[in-house]
Amino acid sequence: MSAFATLLAQPGVEEVSELRGRVGFMAYHGGALEAMTDVIARRAAERASASCYSVIQPPGMREHLSSIKVNPNESEALAGFVEHVDIVITVHGYGRRGLFGSLLLGGGNRPFAEHVGNSLRQTLPAYDIRTEIDAIPRQLRGLHPANPVNLPRDGGVQIELPPRVRGSSPLWWDWEGPGLTPHTESLIDGLTDAASSWDETDPRQEAPPSDG
Repeated sequence: MSAFATLLAQPGVEEVSELRGRVGFMAYHGGALEAMTDVIARRAAERASASCYSVIQPPGMREHLSSIKVNPNESEALAGFVEHVDIVITVHGYGRRGLFGSLLLGGGNRPFAEHVGNSLRQTLPAYDIRTEIDAIPRQLRGLHPANPVNLPRDGGVQIELPPRVRGSSPLWWDWEGPGLTPHTESLIDGLTDAASSWDETDPRQEAPPSDG
């Protein structure tokens, strides 16, 4: 049994696929592994009427698989999701010294990365939103063809989120709500706007036929 199939078979691991619109969100390092990524993806997808695929590890489990090992050939749910959506935003968490205020937008669809970045700059003006691929550490660029972000018809954007914007840094240890932290809510607002407005701005869509 391969690594991804083995992970999915572990007790307490939850695989969730919700098929709605042709824009999708993914968070396959959810649960305790990359905290809050599955919550962020699910809430943005719900608000945007987008599809969502997530893998949620139970408390105490932190088994990390590289993205290229998350293989739709090993999951009917993931295969169906990739077939259903046209484009995706995959939500990841990371932490690197000197980048605690930076959101990194990798993935193969660079026009979509700019589109998502523009939405996030409106809702998170205090953060560094990086859409230039050369400004992203090589290991976090999400450009490998086997990475799930690049599997749908139009590929997608891999967004790497530092702990602060996910509400999991010491800054928020005293936060008691209600709801998610203000930064996380603003992040979800930006992702929702990006997903909802993409159909209107996709430069690769065919122009409607003229009447002439």
